[in-house]
Amino acid sequence: MSTGPDRTTSPRHREGADPRRWKALTVCLVAGFMTLLDVSIVNVALPSIRAGLEAPQSTLQWVVSGYALTFGLVLVPAGRFGDTHGRRNAFVFGVVLFTVASAAAGLAQNPTLLVVARLVQGIAGGVINPQVSGLIQQLFRGAERGRAFGMLGTVIGISTAIGPLLGGVLINLGGYTDGWRLVFYVNVPIGILAVLLAYRYIGPAAKESRPRQTMDPVGVLLLAASVLLVLLPLVEGQEWGASARWPALLAGLALLAAFVAWERRYGRHHQPVVDLSLFRRRSYALGALLGALYFAGFTAIFFILTLYLQNGLGYSALEAGLATTPFAAGSAVTSLFSGRFVTRLGRPLVVAGLVTVAVSLAVTALAVELVPGPHVAWATAVPLLLAGLGSGLVISPNQTLTLSEVPVPEAGTAGGVLQTGQRIGAAVGIAAIGSVFLSEVASSDGDYATAFRHALLVTIAFVLVALVVAITDVIASRRPSHT
Repeated sequence: MSTGPDRTTSPRHREGADPRRWKALTVCLVAGFMTLLDVSIVNVALPSIRAGLEAPQSTLQWVVSGYALTFGLVLVPAGRFGDTHGRRNAFVFGVVLFTVASAAAGLAQNPTLLVVARLVQGIAGGVINPQVSGLIQQLFRGAERGRAFGMLGTVIGISTAIGPLLGGVLINLGGYTDGWRLVFYVNVPIGILAVLLAYRYIGPAAKESRPRQTMDPVGVLLLAASVLLVLLPLVEGQEWGASARWPALLAGLALLAAFVAWERRYGRHHQPVVDLSLFRRRSYALGALLGALYFAGFTAIFFILTLYLQNGLGYSALEAGLATTPFAAGSAVTSLFSGRFVTRLGRPLVVAGLVTVAVSLAVTALAVELVPGPHVAWATAVPLLLAGLGSGLVISPNQTLTLSEVPVPEAGTAGGVLQTGQRIGAAVGIAAIGSVFLSEVASSDGDYATAFRHALLVTIAFVLVALVVAITDVIASRRPSHT
């Protein structure tokens, strides 16, 4: 895989480049930030929702998991739709839908309406995000593309890490019983602004997409059903017993196999919803696997940390959110830096980031063992900052390298597949790591510090497996190719 800069596209003003491309990117990143923020911001709002709507625990579970479920469900079909029918139109539709659903969630007067609004929010988020990666592929080339993906990586890292902090601030402003509504209302002005600026700065999808073809409805249905059956028992976590969870997972894997078989057959004469030749590109196949593994560990950090601080130590939503800020700050710094150098350094940059994350999380576990009480947030601040610095060297560079050899007409679909893997990885990680955490709390009479440390070891294991994948790619890329 070539990782050298594209010198034909590095001048500041590339011939034929859209002069509005950086402004268009800003619009895309704002919308992407909004959708990814809603993955984590709601976690700290759950007590407020319970108080304001008298919602049962089962409803609160769906407020969180329903969003993740529908988000992951539509990523690939939405990416394909943007590739074939125009990414700007799909992007604007997604933002409008997300804005309306956010307003509906804020206005909800009962738990059922809130869950329905969250499901629609998830669908809209799944429509928006593959258009963002597709537009980056479409608008940027060479080193500029690496910088753009670096900015996207910053957004992914910060939105996930800063969600609890922003949620805590909004709940403090709105009050305990109604503060949760601000968590949703804040999206409305952002969404309206994003729609207006999208039409101003994002050019119409003219010739970047392939000739319009059918959406491969059988493939779409098989993929949706398989993703649903894999994600549902994972996002439901503790609500489902093993007797229900495993049959659903096995059925999902069986449908996934049927999907692959169908795509191979359908792809002989038509354009399938997912071109399986994508996975013949080593950079894409290994990058997608690496992303899923890293998100399995990365996303769960904030889940178990929030439970430890709020349930175990009595931190407020704002205090728990502040404890995640060092990770967000570190990730923001190195994401921008790594985007500038990824085309030159390639996958070894990701290896360095994964090593940094693994070591820093090990130090975090040690800090919790030494200072398990109320001052634990101060003890973990520096190692979490270092983990964030490492994370910034993983997410955006991996995204850039994974999509580097994907043809622009397939960018939305490829981005959708990549993000679907990340969403499944996050669900697997939260299910596995959360299960270890909650089981340890139950068996140790509420020893949250020990539970957090043991769960963190599982997180580190996911990161180390991702490191093996990254090293495999580095070794393979240095072997002479025989053509």
